[in-house]
Amino acid sequence: MIKVIQYNEENKELWDDFIQTSTKPMFMFNRNYMDYHRDRFTDHSLMFYDDEKLVSVLPMNIMNDRLYSHGGLTFGGFFFDCSLKQHEMNDCFQALIDYSKKNNIKEIIYKSVPSIYSNEPSEEDRYALYLHHASLEKVEASTAIKFENPIKMPKGRKAQISRARREGVVIEEKTSEEDYFDFIELENSVLEKYHDTKAVHTGAELFLLHSRFPENIHLFAAMCDGEMIAGTVIFEYPSVIHTQYMAADETAREIGALDLTIKTVMDKYSSNKKYLDFGISTEQDGYFLNTGLISQKEGFGGRTIVYETYKLPIL
Repeated sequence: MIKVIQYNEENKELWDDFIQTSTKPMFMFNRNYMDYHRDRFTDHSLMFYDDEKLVSVLPMNIMNDRLYSHGGLTFGGFFFDCSLKQHEMNDCFQALIDYSKKNNIKEIIYKSVPSIYSNEPSEEDRYALYLHHASLEKVEASTAIKFENPIKMPKGRKAQISRARREGVVIEEKTSEEDYFDFIELENSVLEKYHDTKAVHTGAELFLLHSRFPENIHLFAAMCDGEMIAGTVIFEYPSVIHTQYMAADETAREIGALDLTIKTVMDKYSSNKKYLDFGISTEQDGYFLNTGLISQKEGFGGRTIVYETYKLPIL
């Protein structure tokens, strides 16, 4: 019999240790990361026990009568270690449904973690979703590079990288609060001009997260004549590096400064990571593909993986 307990701060150390030893030991689900935006999302994370043994945790927030896994994070879903068997995952889902019924939850929105982030095969949750008649609600196209036997870059991309070097562009890893503020200012100027939006994080939030996770969050900036003209913020996981943000001003676009930035990042991590994940190039719940954006990512040798979101009605 699986018992479900709502997470509270008394269980912080237990939660963090469990995430760290799971098949997907991702710092993004450490409570020091998850709780930075607790003012915007009402946490309703759950912990699943078989007798006295913690067998799974589920990062979630609640809004009205819906549970989301997780509204403030790129993806979510059940976390578990290699000892969990498929029938136990099925039991966890049934326990989640029973818990939801008791708490007047009408629907669960479930964002699964792409398989490239797992240290071991661990798609038990996807099979359990199917068994419990969850529907595929959203598919978003991301672009990933496999560092082993990567697809070759086209000549045009290589030419831009060479031009950036000739123009004196230097790629530096930046760590100060001012650097993170400068980058988000650059990012927002690009987003506002081309997409009429802003970055999810402020400069203060991004620097706070970097200060909490300095081994996982990195800023690589393209500097030209002492000015930041392009850059990327990298989230580092055990097997994957993820470009959380990329930005380039008009000068950088002309001379290939972002191309050189990404190439520098690829060279740095290709020996000890399996994948680079550029993130999604879709809008409108995946129905609109930004062909220019995905073409830029494919030009580095990336090809599509998908981020999937499921809907599980509680009947």
